[in-house]
Amino acid sequence: MGKTYFASDFHLGTPDYATSLVREKRIVQWLTSIEKDCETLFLVGDIFDFWFEYKTTVPKYFNRLLGKLASMTDAGTTIYFFKGNHDMWTFNYLEKEIGMNVIDEEWIGEIDGKKFFIHHGDALWRGERSYKFIRKIFRSKIAIWLFHRLHPNVGVGFAHYLSRKSRKKNSHLDQVEIPLEKEYQILFADEYSKSNSIDFFIFGHRHKPLNHPINDSTKMINLGDWVSHFTYATFENYEVKLHTFNP
Repeated sequence: MGKTYFASDFHLGTPDYATSLVREKRIVQWLTSIEKDCETLFLVGDIFDFWFEYKTTVPKYFNRLLGKLASMTDAGTTIYFFKGNHDMWTFNYLEKEIGMNVIDEEWIGEIDGKKFFIHHGDALWRGERSYKFIRKIFRSKIAIWLFHRLHPNVGVGFAHYLSRKSRKKNSHLDQVEIPLEKEYQILFADEYSKSNSIDFFIFGHRHKPLNHPINDSTKMINLGDWVSHFTYATFENYEVKLHTFNP
């Protein structure tokens, strides 16, 4: 039996082509280093800083990553791709061409007898009402239809502008030290586990590597990111562990 790996928040495409390319090559190095024993790979959202599929067009670049992922699925690795808040507009290209399983929201299931709740990590808590409203609009069929009417040069340029604006706001918030008891992913995991049997909650989104016990039998793991931390997680011998990739 091979290992299960988890990673999130590559944010490929930001802040510029050259920087993103360096990061993409590092990610491909990591994938090459794990592919021999990787049975299942969970990519838990925001792999791209922006992704939108037109009928006959997808964003250019990212060929090294997509080629590596395609070769892994061809070799039998199961890969799950979660829609994040930056790459929510994926339709069937990544499934049909790369062979990945695209997940809209959460994945709940067992791995080697342990129960997992996996989600990008946004829009979980009962707060965030304004964000949830905007998220719902962006994911609506009419918004997607309207965006499809834009020329890719206009649509993608506008989306990158919004993405940079959002990142600037969130990067400021991420610098604020939030006590663990107020981290909404921990609050969600604590409340959810009271009425559901979950061994591991796996999230991205917050860009803060964290392996936090919720109770005696449950842990919440935030995968960090590949913008500044280069962290990922493994599941083997019934435990989830965080690691940092140093090529």
